[in-house]
Amino acid sequence: MSEENEEIFAEEHDARRNRKHLNGWLSYAFASEVFVIVSLTLFLPICLEQFARDNGYLSPEHVEPCAHAKVNVEGIPEARCVVKILWSWIDSASFSLYVYSISVALQALTVISMGGIANHPPHRKRALLLFAALGSIAATLFLALPSSSSLWPISALLAICANVGFGASVVAMNAYLPSLAKGSADVVQALSEMRAADTSFNDRPRDDANGYNDRASEPLLPPSNPTEADSGSSGALRKNYETLVSREISRISSLGIALGYSSGIALLLLALVPVTKLKGSTFSLRLAIGLSGIWWAVFSVPAALWLPGSLVSRRRGASDVDGHEKWLLRREVWEAWKRLGQMLRLREMKKLRNTFLYLTAWFLLSDGFTTITSTAILFGKTTLNMSPSALILIGVITPSSGIIGSLLWPLLQRRLGYSNLKILVILVVMASMIPAYGCLGFLPLFGEQGKMRFGGLTTQGEMFGLAVYFGSVYGAFQGYARAFYAELIPPGEEARWYGLFSITDKSSSFLGPLIVGLIADMTGNIRYAFFFLVAMIWMAVPLLMSVDVEKGRSAASEYHYEEQDQ
Repeated sequence: MSEENEEIFAEEHDARRNRKHLNGWLSYAFASEVFVIVSLTLFLPICLEQFARDNGYLSPEHVEPCAHAKVNVEGIPEARCVVKILWSWIDSASFSLYVYSISVALQALTVISMGGIANHPPHRKRALLLFAALGSIAATLFLALPSSSSLWPISALLAICANVGFGASVVAMNAYLPSLAKGSADVVQALSEMRAADTSFNDRPRDDANGYNDRASEPLLPPSNPTEADSGSSGALRKNYETLVSREISRISSLGIALGYSSGIALLLLALVPVTKLKGSTFSLRLAIGLSGIWWAVFSVPAALWLPGSLVSRRRGASDVDGHEKWLLRREVWEAWKRLGQMLRLREMKKLRNTFLYLTAWFLLSDGFTTITSTAILFGKTTLNMSPSALILIGVITPSSGIIGSLLWPLLQRRLGYSNLKILVILVVMASMIPAYGCLGFLPLFGEQGKMRFGGLTTQGEMFGLAVYFGSVYGAFQGYARAFYAELIPPGEEARWYGLFSITDKSSSFLGPLIVGLIADMTGNIRYAFFFLVAMIWMAVPLLMSVDVEKGRSAASEYHYEEQDQ
């Protein structure tokens, strides 16, 4: 076989392998996103609140069960339902929010510990599947725990395990994104053109020991000479390559979101039947969560088969094949915590100012978006007294709109020529209108005594309209937030920095529901939480707009951490 034919054969082999890896990645997005859409944002908050309500009493006497609560003409309960947890009486809605807060706090600790593991290609796949098993099994076990059992508080433990499993597995999943983008046909072609124009580029590494080219030392962008990168044909080709990588990451990310949403919608429609026939009983809620766990486990199988990496550890001697020290789990966990402390030092933050500026904005935005979701569901159940079947329809409408949003916004972006950052700012401003609209419910014009019977999120019908609006914004936001971050992280350490991305997400998500729970406990009206959400989202806007993408990308490509700088 001639050298030219061998090169063609190698390129075709790489293309087929990359498609297989991409299908494995998309299959896990299809499998895991079900837990978020069906359980985490819909049935888990409702189910945990219902567990507390089934075992709670009406305030302030704490004598009459919550099942005996009376409602006004609009169907809204006249008394608060509280449940005793340890030594304290808390609102039934707050119980759900507190459990979520604890779960994301533990999730953050887990994500920190596994940063080095996910960054190591041979162990990334095993970490993903291990946490997928933890999460799916915990969700499935809801089928075996009735709310009438004296062990009902175990529902909190199961919810925590499921959320930790999901969050940790997604860190490993996100670590594949840059490598998948580099393997696409357009990006490979652009890289070849760059090498043809500049012989200083090294040949792209071929397969590693696992038949995969995702080496920790291989950068997302190839090295360049700063004096030549911005001029001449070489600079133009490099700019084209960077643009293609950015768009490919955004495309894959958005496709994963769309597939995940479609799977969630399918299971929500399936769960609608038993929930409606059983009139929203606690068992029907547990059934929906259990089904999401089963779905998660079953559709993770293609990911186990197609994602790169080995499921079985190969025994090695005192050192790895590259001559490095033998890989040890406990050392990797310690190094992950050590490296996190190093990454968060002021000296390192100054080197990557724009990256950390975006992470600060992300800290606020991720909390605002996720807390809007959980707060809206609990608000609909406890304040607007929406039935479980109506909330399921909300759950179907939101991700359906999310699919449309995640697919249409990239098309709109290409037509308008907007950058990822500009699209993100637009989406954030649009999202802030939702809690701001809920704050209007305090005006005397709206509500039961007002002149207008509609507005300010005082009727159930408004929830359906806001579900369409929020879904179209949130679906696009998820894809763009993840893709934009990929442009600002140091090459060769994608998993570690996506771990920090997830840590920032989970740290803030711990605070949001906690504060909303405290607001509901202190005021007895969860609507007051909308003011907090508006403030949190708008605090992020100036931070997001001050990110300099070009400087951030350049600083990330040149970033190098030296261990002695401690």
